[in-house]
Amino acid sequence: MTTVTQALQGNAEILAQVSETPALDAQTLLAHILGKPRTWLLTHPEENLSSQALSTFRRDINLLVEGNPLPYVLGRWEFFGLEFIVTPDTLIPRPETEALVEQAITWLTNKSDRRLGADLGTGSGCIAVALAKHVRDLSIIATDISAQALGVALSNTIQHQVSDRVHCLQADLFPPVDCQFDLICANLPYIPNGTLRTLEVFGKEPSLALDGGVDGLELISRFIIRAPELIAPGGLILFEIEASHGVQAESLARQIFPKAEVRMLLDLAGHNRLVAIQI
Repeated sequence: MTTVTQALQGNAEILAQVSETPALDAQTLLAHILGKPRTWLLTHPEENLSSQALSTFRRDINLLVEGNPLPYVLGRWEFFGLEFIVTPDTLIPRPETEALVEQAITWLTNKSDRRLGADLGTGSGCIAVALAKHVRDLSIIATDISAQALGVALSNTIQHQVSDRVHCLQADLFPPVDCQFDLICANLPYIPNGTLRTLEVFGKEPSLALDGGVDGLELISRFIIRAPELIAPGGLILFEIEASHGVQAESLARQIFPKAEVRMLLDLAGHNRLVAIQI
């Protein structure tokens, strides 16, 4: 029989060739397979693993060694304190995007009459679902050009019991509806396509959700130019950017919205990360 400790030690050594946190990855994977919290592994080091659990663990370790990201192997990932279904059809939710959700929640909390939102390029639906979970009377239309990503987003709305208020629609950016939104959130592709091909995520996460065109601002520019007709008077627009695009994105926002308050918000590393346009 193989114990928890033996399985973790042997497979952490294997993962060391592809991961900077092999022990943590091995613990996370095994805890998921066993349906236990990670702390359980540390308090039951001599527990014997069933042959099925050990076989699944070895299979998933091999998937990681082959270059598959841990969230895709797990099929789930945490964002804003919630667990989301993720697949290779969706981006893996990033901690830096939580700043967008925090800003939106703060604004909505102070604007009790503003309860119609849009989440453009929703992917797994993590932004829309997190907002709906924390603002109980908020309705959101979540769009994505990918039907496969929308299927994942829909599953997440059902899992978190917000499918009655988060409506998933396939669209190239803006939904085909005749209304204006109080809040528009967007985490659109913003990596220049030449740069994308040099990054580790290339070929692992969907390029459709990463490729921002030649300069990285193709979709963001389309979004900002059309936004005036879809944002309600007094509404708020929040969108994430790549750090080096700060000056260009802020300049375009001020050009399209000359009377609005445009702010650049920094991430925890002090980099430009979020543009807020208060109409």
